[in-house]
Amino acid sequence: MSLKINKLEIENVKRVKAIKLEPAANGLTIIGGNNGQGKTSVIDAIAWALGGDRYRPSQAQRNGSALPPNIHIVMDNGLVVDRKGKNSALQVTDPAGKKAGQQLLNEFVEQLALDLPKFMESSSKEKAATLLRIIGVGDRLAELEIKEKELYNERQTIGRIADRKKKYAQEQVFYPEAPKDLVSPTELIRQQQEILARNGENQRKRERAAQYRRSVVFLEQEAETLRKQLEKKEQELAAAKKELETAMTGAQGLQDESTAELEESIANIEETNRKVRANLDRDKAEDDAREYERQYDEMTKKLEDVRNQKTELLGSAELPLEGLSVADGELVYKGQKWDNMSGSDRLRVSTAIVRKLNPKCGFVLMDKLEQMDLVTLQEFGRWLEAEGLQVIATRVSTGGECSIVIEDGYAAGQEHPETEVPETEAPKTEKKWKAGVF
Repeated sequence: MSLKINKLEIENVKRVKAIKLEPAANGLTIIGGNNGQGKTSVIDAIAWALGGDRYRPSQAQRNGSALPPNIHIVMDNGLVVDRKGKNSALQVTDPAGKKAGQQLLNEFVEQLALDLPKFMESSSKEKAATLLRIIGVGDRLAELEIKEKELYNERQTIGRIADRKKKYAQEQVFYPEAPKDLVSPTELIRQQQEILARNGENQRKRERAAQYRRSVVFLEQEAETLRKQLEKKEQELAAAKKELETAMTGAQGLQDESTAELEESIANIEETNRKVRANLDRDKAEDDAREYERQYDEMTKKLEDVRNQKTELLGSAELPLEGLSVADGELVYKGQKWDNMSGSDRLRVSTAIVRKLNPKCGFVLMDKLEQMDLVTLQEFGRWLEAEGLQVIATRVSTGGECSIVIEDGYAAGQEHPETEVPETEAPKTEKKWKAGVF
């Protein structure tokens, strides 16, 4: 059960001379009037009575009054709160007649309900921290936000490296005509030596054929002059012809291989290898870029997972207002951060959060409600009624939306008490409401 204010009576506090008020149990009770008439003094008096001396105005007693401030508040559970006398001493009486003090009031009075501007003027981070604390997910959300920030920074670093690697790879010279691997001079020389060896063997075969050719010529000449040895020589000639035929058959169709291409390759090996190395460097840079892009994508998935956890955490929490959440450490209502919220939405968010801070406190004090137009004011009032929340607020207005209108320290339409009685004069008439007595 949340406590609310049933009625209040105030005398000689700041600009207030004498005010009686029975605020609505639910919804808006608007204290209207022009500037300087005592509207805010009513709010300050309630805060002082219920919140303690920390809310005592620096000049609490009304200027020109010989009587001290006097505040009388009755709560809806029968608790009576009085501040009266020369020192404005606090007296709290429970329904059973037992006396109590500020400690009892502190159990159900939420400090921010008495000083809503303190919450509204806090930083965006502080507002969000207050909300997260009361819904019980602050610590877990803080852990997720730290993890999210770490992953974001790590992913950003990897992304930058990937961009640099990719740019570096694109700037490298590439030779499409170069071989895939580095060329070995040893292998080229080995191939050249094999060709030279084969060419040398061919040359030996040619020389052997020429030698047989010379032998035939010599023998033919010798046969002419050496008839006597004709038979022998003819045998030798026949044998030589046979050998010649064999040699000619082996030498016929032989063609030497060219080493020009290898010689050119050997001569250009450094240039070729330079191109190969350049291509290898480019391939390595592209591989590095692809790896960092893969790491970036992996970090993105982890980051999305953390953000989903945050969304699920807030989605499962019991928030005080539909459409209210926390994003990037700041309050968000209907998709808008605090600095983009309308004045009425700020009041609604603040009221909901302050109410959630201490469910025992069923009322909130507000000043300067003129920032709401009449339509928004009515909508705000209906929301308060639906929430079962009591708001006592001031508004620079004398219109019909006002519950009471303050004029020169009095409530318009209420009987004015005799707040000052000179000692040398007796009262001429009896008053129904005597100053300092409720």
